[in-house]
Amino acid sequence: MAVTGADEVGLAELLAVAIRARLGVVRIDGLRRLTGGASRETWSFDAVRTDGTRVELVLRRDPPSRPGPPGAMALEARAMRCAGEAGVPVPEVLLDTDDTSAWGAAGMVMGRVQGEALGRRILRDEELAAARSLLVAQCAGALADLHRVDPEALGAAPEHDPLAAIRWVLDELGEPVPTFEFALRWLESHRPESSGRGIVHGDFRLGNLMVDHDGLVSVLDWELVHLGDPVEDLGWFCVRAWRFGAGPPVAGLGERRELLDAYARAGGALVDEDVLRWWEAYGTLRWGAICLTQAAVHLRRELRSVELAAIGRRVCETEWDLLLLLQPDAALAALDRRDRDRSEPAPDAVVGSAQTAPDLPAGRSPLHGRPTSIELIEAVREFLTDRVVAAELGPTSYHARVAANALAIVERELAAGPAPHERRARALARLGVQDEAELCHQLRSGAADLNTVDVVDVLCDGVVERVSIANPRYLRRSDR
Repeated sequence: MAVTGADEVGLAELLAVAIRARLGVVRIDGLRRLTGGASRETWSFDAVRTDGTRVELVLRRDPPSRPGPPGAMALEARAMRCAGEAGVPVPEVLLDTDDTSAWGAAGMVMGRVQGEALGRRILRDEELAAARSLLVAQCAGALADLHRVDPEALGAAPEHDPLAAIRWVLDELGEPVPTFEFALRWLESHRPESSGRGIVHGDFRLGNLMVDHDGLVSVLDWELVHLGDPVEDLGWFCVRAWRFGAGPPVAGLGERRELLDAYARAGGALVDEDVLRWWEAYGTLRWGAICLTQAAVHLRRELRSVELAAIGRRVCETEWDLLLLLQPDAALAALDRRDRDRSEPAPDAVVGSAQTAPDLPAGRSPLHGRPTSIELIEAVREFLTDRVVAAELGPTSYHARVAANALAIVERELAAGPAPHERRARALARLGVQDEAELCHQLRSGAADLNTVDVVDVLCDGVVERVSIANPRYLRRSDR
């Protein structure tokens, strides 16, 4: 987006002062905020020296209205420096600070690397065809280099039990997602032995990798770095969300065995494919929890954003991905039932034009998740009023597309009318529960048997219904 106004002028002045210690007297040129990134701001600019030479740089900072945890920026910068010394391709970090007076928030300035970072383009652009054949091995090598670094070199860093961390997030948010409870119990009962302890990037995926025609250029976005089992990074690289519609399970680029063999050749541990799949399922659940968290930031009015609101409706995509991993036959059978139900009138259904969904009693959990259709409309209205109408210069196409998608979700939900809610009520009644929250309680307590066909079918049917409204194209049968 284009940069205008006093706030951006002030940011340029702060950057010029902060950079002086490293580059001498400079002026800031071409300052613009890049699209994407729901938790951090990214700004591109040139530092122009008095002799006219330019240094291409990037500022990553917390949103001034929503500061990150104390010390987080210093940890990210330290991890990048450690990784770079180990041979991992990373941008050069010029300076970092947790002092909010430097440029309005904690942040870091680093060298700007050239290439393509958008996952869909990496997977589809013809000029990157040769790079795609190299990326699995190159990424495996970068991860092997990172995972060989002595974890003590990172200093103080987050380290936690992965399943306990997700449980804490779900409890903190209080949004009932029965599929997540099912997945947590499955992960707990199938948990593999640890492969070791190392530095984990935490978000190694397409979208955080800069690529050119020769392949991997740089590993970006280290804000989720922590200590843990290194296979977590490999599993995250396989999560379906990061395939951007491509088929192969490793980032849409290759096969799981190919990744594990390349990782071992590069000096990484020998990893069993079943262990990788466990971490892939964990990563899928983790992404679902992150989606819930980002939506909560909007819903709790900590940072109002149509993008964060829309992310809330992606939770059902992660539910579908989990079911494809843990219960593939039941998931595909639910698709067949959905198609059959849509071809036959539901019992006592209202026939005619689109109907609005029935009002829910206070405290009841909605079938299609949060934000509700009304909350999505509110988010789009705020975006159109505050951003589009007020925009003076520059494109707003990215968030406009997000807003259009949010309206499409509402349109599909209203067009479906009360029938999905009636079907869901009947399905839950078969299990003796009245809503999603009660089903979550049954799953967590162990009262609901994970191996019971009715329980699995009810989970699958609910997820298929949610994805049919949120993103019907996501319901494909061919993903692995």
